[in-house]
Amino acid sequence: MEQVKDDKKFFHVFPTLRADDDVRLLFSDVEVKKITTNSRRDFLNIYIFSRHLIQKKQIFQMEQCIKDQLFAKTAVAVHIVEEYMLSGQYTAEALMNEYRESIILELKEKSMLASNMFAQADIRYEAENVVCLELLDTIVSAGRKEEIVDLLKEVYSERFHIPAEIRVDYKEPDRTGSREYDEQRIQQEINAIFERRARQRGETPLAEGEEKKDQIKRTSSENAADKASVSSRDGKGTSAAISGGAKKGEFKKGEFRKKDFYRPVKIGDDPNLIYGRNFEDEPISLEQVITEMGEITVHGKIISFDTREIRNEKTIIIFSVTDFTDTITVKMFAKNEQLPEILGELKKGAFVKVKGVTTIDKFDGELTIASVTGIKKIGDFTVQREDLSPIKRVELHCHTKMSDMDGVSEVKDIVKRAHDWGHPAIAITDHGVAQAFPDANHYIETLDKDDPFKVLYGVEGYVVDDLTEIAVNAGDQTLDDTYIVFDIETTGFSSIKDAIIEIGAVKVTDGKITDRFSTFVNPKRPIPFEITNLTSITDEMVMDSPTIDVVLPQFLEFAGDGVLVAHNAGFDVGFIEQNCRSLGLSDEFVYLDTVALARVLLPTLSKYKLNIVAKALNISLENHHRAVDDAEATAEIFVKFTEMLKKDQVGTLKEVNRYGDRNVNAIRKMPTHHIIILAKNDIGRYNLYRLISQSHMTYYARRPRIPKSLLNEHREGLLIGSACEAGELYQAVHEKRSAQQIARLAEFYDYYEIQPVGNNQFMIESERISDVNSIEDLQNINREIVELGEKFGKPVVATCDVHFLNPDDEVYRRIIMAGKGFDDADRQPPLFLRTTDEMLEEFSYLGAVKAREIVIDNPVKIAGMIEKISPVNPNKCPPVIENSDQELRDICYRKAHEMYGEDLPKQVSARLEKELNSIISNGYAVMYIIAQKLVWKSNADGYLVGSRGSVGSSFVATMAGITEVNPLSPHYYCSKCHYSDFESDEVRSFAGGCGYDMPDKKCPVCGEQLVKAGFDIPFETFLGFKGDKEPDIDLNFSGDYQAKAHKYTEVLFGEGHTFKAGTIGTLADKTAYGFVRNYYEEHEQRKRKCEIERVTEGCTGIRRSTGQHPGGIVVLPHGHDINEFTPVQHPANDMECGITTTHFDYHSIDHNLLKLDILGHDDPTMIRTLEDYITSDAMENEYNADHPFIATEIPLDDKDVIELFHGTEVLGIKPEDIDGCKIGSLGIPEFGTDFVIQMVQDTKPQTLSDLIRISGLSHGTNVWLGNAQVLIESGKATISTAICTRDDIMIYLISMGVESSLAFTIMESVRKGKGLRDEWEATMREHNVPEWYIWSCKKIKYMFPKAHAAAYVMMAWRIAWFKVFIPLAYYAAFFSIRATAFSYETMCMGRDRLEYYLAELRKKGDEASKKEQDSIRDMRIVQEMYARGFEFLPIDIYRSHANRFQIIDGKLLPPLNSIDGMGDKAAEAVVEAAKQGKFLSKDDFRDRTKVSKTVIDLMDDLGLFGDIPQSNQFSLFDVV
Repeated sequence: MEQVKDDKKFFHVFPTLRADDDVRLLFSDVEVKKITTNSRRDFLNIYIFSRHLIQKKQIFQMEQCIKDQLFAKTAVAVHIVEEYMLSGQYTAEALMNEYRESIILELKEKSMLASNMFAQADIRYEAENVVCLELLDTIVSAGRKEEIVDLLKEVYSERFHIPAEIRVDYKEPDRTGSREYDEQRIQQEINAIFERRARQRGETPLAEGEEKKDQIKRTSSENAADKASVSSRDGKGTSAAISGGAKKGEFKKGEFRKKDFYRPVKIGDDPNLIYGRNFEDEPISLEQVITEMGEITVHGKIISFDTREIRNEKTIIIFSVTDFTDTITVKMFAKNEQLPEILGELKKGAFVKVKGVTTIDKFDGELTIASVTGIKKIGDFTVQREDLSPIKRVELHCHTKMSDMDGVSEVKDIVKRAHDWGHPAIAITDHGVAQAFPDANHYIETLDKDDPFKVLYGVEGYVVDDLTEIAVNAGDQTLDDTYIVFDIETTGFSSIKDAIIEIGAVKVTDGKITDRFSTFVNPKRPIPFEITNLTSITDEMVMDSPTIDVVLPQFLEFAGDGVLVAHNAGFDVGFIEQNCRSLGLSDEFVYLDTVALARVLLPTLSKYKLNIVAKALNISLENHHRAVDDAEATAEIFVKFTEMLKKDQVGTLKEVNRYGDRNVNAIRKMPTHHIIILAKNDIGRYNLYRLISQSHMTYYARRPRIPKSLLNEHREGLLIGSACEAGELYQAVHEKRSAQQIARLAEFYDYYEIQPVGNNQFMIESERISDVNSIEDLQNINREIVELGEKFGKPVVATCDVHFLNPDDEVYRRIIMAGKGFDDADRQPPLFLRTTDEMLEEFSYLGAVKAREIVIDNPVKIAGMIEKISPVNPNKCPPVIENSDQELRDICYRKAHEMYGEDLPKQVSARLEKELNSIISNGYAVMYIIAQKLVWKSNADGYLVGSRGSVGSSFVATMAGITEVNPLSPHYYCSKCHYSDFESDEVRSFAGGCGYDMPDKKCPVCGEQLVKAGFDIPFETFLGFKGDKEPDIDLNFSGDYQAKAHKYTEVLFGEGHTFKAGTIGTLADKTAYGFVRNYYEEHEQRKRKCEIERVTEGCTGIRRSTGQHPGGIVVLPHGHDINEFTPVQHPANDMECGITTTHFDYHSIDHNLLKLDILGHDDPTMIRTLEDYITSDAMENEYNADHPFIATEIPLDDKDVIELFHGTEVLGIKPEDIDGCKIGSLGIPEFGTDFVIQMVQDTKPQTLSDLIRISGLSHGTNVWLGNAQVLIESGKATISTAICTRDDIMIYLISMGVESSLAFTIMESVRKGKGLRDEWEATMREHNVPEWYIWSCKKIKYMFPKAHAAAYVMMAWRIAWFKVFIPLAYYAAFFSIRATAFSYETMCMGRDRLEYYLAELRKKGDEASKKEQDSIRDMRIVQEMYARGFEFLPIDIYRSHANRFQIIDGKLLPPLNSIDGMGDKAAEAVVEAAKQGKFLSKDDFRDRTKVSKTVIDLMDDLGLFGDIPQSNQFSLFDVV
């Protein structure tokens, strides 16, 4: 081939031009002949010469690149003029076959009509150079014929220099195919149109609260702008509106002011008027509102609404309105007394018309509507999509937000739409997962029990065809028989359209190469440029070679009876088989695939391309992608593989196939296809879950894979569908595979699936798919699948492959896919849920009868084969522990007698019996026993366990040792003689409070000090008045012990019977907002923040990953399989992780299986660490290993501890020593934040009971701020009378005479933020409940249980005791466990340095980062420690611990991980290295510890290396 001089090469002429790799490759050898322009330089013609074909699409791309990159700021038209000199393979026919799409594209630039005419033309060839066009005989054809002919002549003669004569004939257009419409359906459509118009006029208002958000097809007011009444037309209204009262300054002080004038809310008698004056202006579309336009009128739906009270008894009302083309924010001011009238109609979800002035808001810089002159309510102007067909279809392929970052619609919305449309059923088939099933079922549960509508539960799985054997059609052949190892090169990937251009083969017998075969093949067509570039085979090299009809028989003769072997044999053998069929030769071969064999024998490889496998086996591969060389390499690979197989006692091809059966590594690396699996019944649901579990647990690799062999094992109760174009049946039909292959696939599926051609439009546009070039091609593939259905007696169904609900919802998927980096994100296929008539119209090309069969009859038939089932086993299945009822009773009474004596006080026995009867009769005893065993095991191992939630309300839990909280009323008891006092006036005066607050007393019987106990918490808070409320026993284990507690559950229930509670991670608001904002920025579209927020709402909640609850353990009882309830998987599909989680979010199954909350918490860890410090030799005291310090013996009524909450004197410091903090609770759990410190100062707690109430206030929502705080400040309530915990409500209401069950119901409603019903308020007033109490209840959004607060405060009190009495241990424990931002450099180098850094951080105020805020918190504790006279030792790289502070000589030795940049693993590495001996140098330190240079430099600056030299190199000068 003639070489092009470098100075004429395209990229030598345009050296700075950037282009995609494939385009750059096409132009790399192109010669630039000349470049012309004119004097105005408004065009640039680039004349090129090429010896290979370049399609017009790439020519246009290059023109655009030159324009954008070289002339971006200049109005220059760039035009590339091509000239080609191609090989002799390019005849007139060959050129048309290769170049037709380019001609269509070029015609489109000139005339769309001419382009369409040519695209629909039939072309035939007469003689060698005669091209005959058959155009449709229409009026248009005559006018456009010359345009087409002229271009063809220019293309053939001037561009390609190929002689051709162009002739034109005409054909009659096909006028068949008109559709008949059913009268009933037409009448329904007419009725719907009238209803729609009535709604648009507001004549049919929406039902109260009806939500239409996801049932609308957005309509924009395209012509509204022409009709808009814009005040700026006379130049007066706009200026006045924008000035917004510019004349205000003309009034002098004391003259007329706005507040002296009262404007009514509405001026006019229009019943639809909400605010201002009546107006009839036509609205304009919001997408047209892009800048200040003066006064305008818009309409839309209110999607967000807020009010903010400002000064002068006014409120600013802010709401966003969307007409679904865009969104804008409206801001208006109103007097507070006018609010009730305005807000009655103006609310989120309402449709309104607004008239006001567009203005740039001075606070956020957004274009808004202000100076509002009128607001009217209107009807829903959007158009509903309805299914008006009398007979409805069923959708059998539907994705929800649970399809990873793919589906964008909520499952409830999809199911509701299908139900509202009257469809008998709908299938949910997410990609590989079943996580949308529970929510789909929740919608079904809202329907009437006799409603026949059902959800069909299934998945679109990723199937792996492991049934295709390594050796296909294997007989009795041994590995020593004759094998023909071959390779072919082709013009493309399609065995139907493309041709073989080279065959290379070697014969292997007894493991040795004995013969060779090699030849080029003339394909009688041009070889594409990319193939020449890949293989180096040119047209010139094959033109004189024999054709395939000569070569193929020769190759078959060479092969004889030998077994064919190829790398990716399906491709090579597929071409051989197809050519055999074309030539009438036998197409049945025994063949072996070395790719499949490599997956089994070389499982560690990530890919199995020929060059990679050859390299792994140390086999040379030269001239890769030449048939003869690839065949030689493949033969050597095969020989080595046979040696490996023989070592494993594999000697025949049948044994080879068995050797590869269900090989996990092979399955993980095999190609996947889509498949639809539907559960027909409960057996099918169980089998479906088993498949999902296995696909995630065993075969997961980038996606959950289902081997066909596994599917066959668990096929009972399942229906298998062929899925979309990514299904193997569709691809087999498209690729024209052999009849035997297609038959094998066709027999495997229960039904076949076809989809609208728009779904597969990408196949037409794809350059890799050469044989699909038109809609007709896609329709033909669907026709062939329909014919297969008729041939094999299998139903064919039409599905939408739904990924979003409405056509306009594609924007959400487009943005998500763009965020994931998909290049074709902006070309979204129409994957929305279609109506029956839309689908009938889509498939009308099959004929009316066949269209009805596949759209309606067959899907309904499939749905009828499926039972109405629940996706979750509806039965409750708690675990069974033998004799748990009696064991719980025995444990409780044993402890009760130990505390209160043999003759139990009636308060104890009555409470125990009441609780035990309730717990045992409702089957909850096993839950208590499980919790008891876990807590006792932790305690025995030296770790306290704190209870959470309301379990402390149960006296049985106290007696069983599950919680320390004693819920009985305050009382005394004697641990020696078992005297008790529940009834004395003094004791009763503490009712509702805490027993530890009572005064110390001696036992009147034996003189022993009485034990004080009781928090007065009713049992009903935990299990309700009927005792049947589901108990939730949450336990706070030490973070250090949590993993051991989880492991202990396996000991209790057996391996395989405990699972981590699964969670589903979805796209959060902030992340989705970033996706949306970035999308519009990258597309250079400026959008208002409110519009970004509207679109963001549609992108949130899309599944991204899975995870695990931090402490949740789901227990499976013996005798059950987890797949009866849920599939299982690894969290985030981490195959290296040993954890198994439930596939469903644990909330979906927690009413069926027991979930234990075994949470990790810092407080028990702090207590254990403090005990260890005090017991250790580091502190001088009476405690040691034989006599350890026990934290539970700390008194909970110590007077010095309560003083921490009154001031700082008990610490021996002043407030100014610790930055002005007036109390000493810094660093105390529950009471150490600025928010709670202020609360403590406001409430002035005097007792432990007060602290419990403060804890309740701090954890609640709207309980303190704007509620109890106001009541206490005004004197209406005190810390003792205000509502602080949920129990307060029930106890108080019962004390006021309200019936107990009603009091419980009110408490439950208030604590969940649901407020009070009118009848409840009336009852409360009847019982003299004060108004402030009712007001307070209505404010609350969430409340903390008293038992939870009590458990937390008991832990906090003990830690506070250490702070007062053993401060060094306290600070060591705090810094080791709770300090998340401790820095040696800023905190341990002296008080002055600390104060400097603290002051610098405080200057940042609200701008401080989260890490800086954490640093301030830790610095304040260090500041307090310094003020109390304690100090740090310098870090010692030999003595410092990795992550724990040490107490040495009355000072704290910081750990290594307190050095900035030194992580825990690096710190542990230093500790281990130090054990091996002294460091010789800093270089030696780095080599042994692998600590980064940055950290080493910091350590050096801090002086931590002492006199250690930089290097340990030995020098002669060191000994002179």
